[in-house]
Amino acid sequence: MSARPSPAAAPPIAAARGVDKVYADEAGRKRVILKNVDFEVRENEVVAVLGPSGCGKSTLLRLLIGLIPPSAGTVEQHGKPLEGIHPGAAVVFQNFALFPWLSVSDNVRVGLNGRPLPAGEAEERVKAVLAAVGLSGHERDYPKELSGGMKQRVGIARALVGRPELLCMDEPFSALDVLTAELLRTEVYRLFTERTSGLSSVLLITHLIEEAVFLGDRIVVLGANPGTVRREIVNTVPHPREYRSPAFLQMVELIHDVVTGVHLPDSPSAPSATGPGRRVAGPVAPLPAVRVGEILGLLEILADHGGTMNLFDIDALTDYDFGRTIAVAKGAEMLELVDTPKNDVVLTEIGRRMVSASTAGRPALLRVELLTLGVFGLVIRELAKDPDTPLTGDSVRDLLAERLPTVGASELFETLVNWGRSGQLFDFDAASDTLALYSGREEDADD
Repeated sequence: MSARPSPAAAPPIAAARGVDKVYADEAGRKRVILKNVDFEVRENEVVAVLGPSGCGKSTLLRLLIGLIPPSAGTVEQHGKPLEGIHPGAAVVFQNFALFPWLSVSDNVRVGLNGRPLPAGEAEERVKAVLAAVGLSGHERDYPKELSGGMKQRVGIARALVGRPELLCMDEPFSALDVLTAELLRTEVYRLFTERTSGLSSVLLITHLIEEAVFLGDRIVVLGANPGTVRREIVNTVPHPREYRSPAFLQMVELIHDVVTGVHLPDSPSAPSATGPGRRVAGPVAPLPAVRVGEILGLLEILADHGGTMNLFDIDALTDYDFGRTIAVAKGAEMLELVDTPKNDVVLTEIGRRMVSASTAGRPALLRVELLTLGVFGLVIRELAKDPDTPLTGDSVRDLLAERLPTVGASELFETLVNWGRSGQLFDFDAASDTLALYSGREEDADD
C-alpha cells in the first residue's frame, strides 16, 4: 500500500482564520468554546483533530462546513469566505442518523441531495459505494435489520455517493463495540489509502490517540477551556500502518505527552537488555476492566476448541454479556495471548505456552507481557524511586488520573493491581491501601 500523496499547494478546501465561538447559557453567561483558532484542511490529506471532551472538536467541524457561524474570525472555502453550507463537504455522524423507513439503497441515495444526474448514473453510484464499503447484497435491507457496524457503513456510503471533496467524520466509531470499531476503522483506512472511492480529503474528529495515528496524515491537538490549537503534528508513521510497530507506538507516546502536557526528555533512555525477542514497551494506555482469571479462562476455551473460535461462539459458552466477552478478548490481545482477526479469536504461541504452563510457571510468563504495557512501566518507575516505601493507593490513582484523564482511575487501579499481583510485579495491602514492588512474601494473587 503506497503512501498518500503530499498535499497540493492550492488554497485549503476549508479553513478557520482567527475563529472564536461563544455560546450564552440560559442565564445569559457567555461560554467561550473556541478561541483564536487557525486551522485548515488541504487537498489529499487526512486531518485528525484530537482532544478531550468539551474542547470544541465537533464545534470546529460544524464551523468549517457552515452549519454554525463563528462569533469572530472567518471561515474560508478554497481561500474565499464561506457562505452557507460548504458545497463540497459531507458528514458521517457517530449515531448513524439513518432514516428507519428507507432501505439501505434509499438511505444512500439521500446523499445525492436530489442533484440531477444522467439516467442510470444515480443507481451506478449507489451500487459502487455500497460495494466499496462491503454492503453489496444488502441494498433492500432496512436499518432495523442491520448491526451497528453495518449501519455506520451505510452512513459512510451515503457520505461518499455525492463524491465530496471533504469527508467529515465526527467520532464515527464511538458508538460501536471494540472489535466492530477496529474492523470498520481498517476498512475506512483502506478507502483513504487506496483511494478507490475518489475521496480527496478527510477531517476526522476523535478522542482516541491510536485512531488519530492510524488514520491521520496530520494530527491537530486541541486544548480545552477554551478550545485552542495546542500543537500540530505531521504523522511520519509509514503506510501500511500497524498498531504494534515501533514507529506507531513512538508516535502514540509523543502525542499522548502533548495531550496530557507531559514533556518527554530530550533523548530517550537506552533500552534495557531484556533478551532476544523483547517487544518495544507500548504507550501508557488503559486496561480493560477484566481479571486475569477471566483471561486465562478464555485461553482454556480456545485450547479446547483447536485454538481458534468465533467471538460470538465464545460468548455463547460464557455467562458474560457480550460487552464483557469483548473486554476479556481485548485484555488477552493486549497481553499478546490472542489475535483477533475480524470476528475470530486466535490463540498465539505465547497464549499456548501460557495454557500449557503450570500454575507456578504462569506468573513469570505473564510478567514478561505485563512489562510491555506502558501503564505498568509508569507505576513501576514511580515505585522504584524508593523501593522500600510503598505508595498509597490514592497516590497511584492520582498518577493514573493525570496520565489517563478520560479513564476511571479507581477501576483502572483495581485492574492494574489484579494483573500486577498475578504477574508478581506488585504486592498490595488492601487494609492499608498501599502498593509495593513484589517481595516474594505475598501469597498467590486471587485471579
